[in-house]
Amino acid sequence: MQVIDRRKALSIPPVWRLAFRPFFLAGSLFALLAIPLWIAAWTGLWPGFQPTGGWLSWHRHEMLFGFAMAIVAGFLLTAGQTWTGQPGVSGNRLIALAVVWLLARLGWLFGLPLALLIPLDLLFMLGVTGLMARMLWVARQKRNYPIIAVLGLMTAADVLVLCGIALGDDGLQRQGVLAGLWLVAALMAIIGGRVIPFFTQRGLGRTEAVKPRLWLDVALLVGTGLIAALYAAGVALQQNLGLGVLFLAIGAGHLLRLARWYDSGIWRVPLLWSLHLAMLWLVIAATGLALWNFGLLDSSSSSLHALSVGSMGGLILAMIARVTLGHTGRPLQLPSGIVSAFVLFNLGAASRVFLVTEWPLTGLWLAAICWTLAFALYAWRYAPMLVTTRVDGHPG
Repeated sequence: MQVIDRRKALSIPPVWRLAFRPFFLAGSLFALLAIPLWIAAWTGLWPGFQPTGGWLSWHRHEMLFGFAMAIVAGFLLTAGQTWTGQPGVSGNRLIALAVVWLLARLGWLFGLPLALLIPLDLLFMLGVTGLMARMLWVARQKRNYPIIAVLGLMTAADVLVLCGIALGDDGLQRQGVLAGLWLVAALMAIIGGRVIPFFTQRGLGRTEAVKPRLWLDVALLVGTGLIAALYAAGVALQQNLGLGVLFLAIGAGHLLRLARWYDSGIWRVPLLWSLHLAMLWLVIAATGLALWNFGLLDSSSSSLHALSVGSMGGLILAMIARVTLGHTGRPLQLPSGIVSAFVLFNLGAASRVFLVTEWPLTGLWLAAICWTLAFALYAWRYAPMLVTTRVDGHPG
């Protein structure tokens, strides 16, 4: 970076210097508020008040397109600077994107008319996709073009959900949300396949990272994309033996990758075992959905929450805990309380997936409390890092 660029970057308030700062902070705060709010509404402790589309629609849409996409935006628009050598999104453009995200979240919660909410919600998705595409296009980063394809499809899934709400069609909403969830799983497969072996090698001081098997990575990406397409078309909402085989293959593929990445030393490093556990939840999710399609489980709900809570939420918490340290110039040493956050999070995920089947209310509240405490610990310990300058004095 040239000196004039450095001076310009340092003149920007720290929280607006790179996308991970506002979106990791806003996403974690949203997460710790949204889940207890949803459980309180679902159990009847919040009568009368209704967000746009009702509480179930709000919960399904906002945990995916509000919370998860905030973190995705923060991660990708920050990583894009490293991948492409282009300046990251910062300053006024970042402020505008964050304001659009916030207005959409407030609009959903407080019942903004759909005529205003739909363009506002889609503007955020299109903004993230467009900014990321521009960075990759300028640098001709063809290796990362699949990420743009996934983001574009996420926007299409959001359109499905919005159409479902406008038409009062619950099935269409489920198609869009579940398609979007599996598109996030595709992003997890791409990003996780790159960073987890590398982080494991660096964290344990090994001489080299486990080399990827291209055929396996491609097969998982294609298979996961196919699942998303089948959900979008409504096919995957019904039990199907062929789908069961596909889910089983996806689970086996991710288990094979985890086995190849495994090193017993990860259990000494919370920043590593938290990542590996998050990907293990994806294996559990895919296996459970296979069993449901085979008629061996009565419901797909727990398996879908193994993906959305255990895997997606777990990978988010583990990644933002690590990325924040690295991008604020700090050593990779977890602040006090964050190991407890990882433990609480996984206990909560286990409660949501397994305990709920026997003790629904107890399981839901325990899961909500663990989730909330985990993200509250992150926000408490990391917010000061996100709103202040890097400790090494560099911009970013």
